[in-house]
Amino acid sequence: MSNAQSATPTSRREQILKEAARLFAERGFHGVGVDEIGAAVGISGPGLYRHFAGKDAMLAELLVGISERLLAGGRMRVTEGGGSPEAVLDALIDGHIDFALDDRPLITLHDRELDRLREADRKRVRQLQRQYVELWVEVVRRVHPGPSESRARAAVHAVFGLLNSTPHLGRPGALPGRTEMAELLHRLALGAFGAVAGEAAAGESVAASASMPGA
Repeated sequence: MSNAQSATPTSRREQILKEAARLFAERGFHGVGVDEIGAAVGISGPGLYRHFAGKDAMLAELLVGISERLLAGGRMRVTEGGGSPEAVLDALIDGHIDFALDDRPLITLHDRELDRLREADRKRVRQLQRQYVELWVEVVRRVHPGPSESRARAAVHAVFGLLNSTPHLGRPGALPGRTEMAELLHRLALGAFGAVAGEAAAGESVAASASMPGA
């Protein structure tokens, strides 16, 4: 199960959010009406107002909510990841891959619709995202202490870009199976972090050679 959103919604509110995310991602926020979201979950459009004040409230809960869940899931993985920094990094990568494969509409929503949020909600999303990034940076630097903090942070953002590319990888049927895709993404993420570490090690080697007598 994804740490972002349960595969089987357990409440009408969750069902509404799941269908709203799908429809917003497919047709854009302004391309979807309340009546259409209601029809997707089997209730009248006006009936939605018993759960949400309107589409703006749904969008805010989707984008703030996923940011909160990613951070909470990341903190849980750091706490429960065992004594090895490598194991913790593996757990973080697996958790984000679950999100990237199972909640693609939320990635699309974030890319397209974040600026539609109220300023307070948008700031909350950004704050949560910064905390999530720094959580990863700390773990990456424990596994690869060579790169500077800024380079480790750049690597984390690059890996997020890689993992969050899943909505653009084509139709689900055109991709490898979920297990194979998850394994591929995991290897690519580890490879990206390893490349940054290798670059730092190579730079240190060149600097050491240059400082040798007669160099």
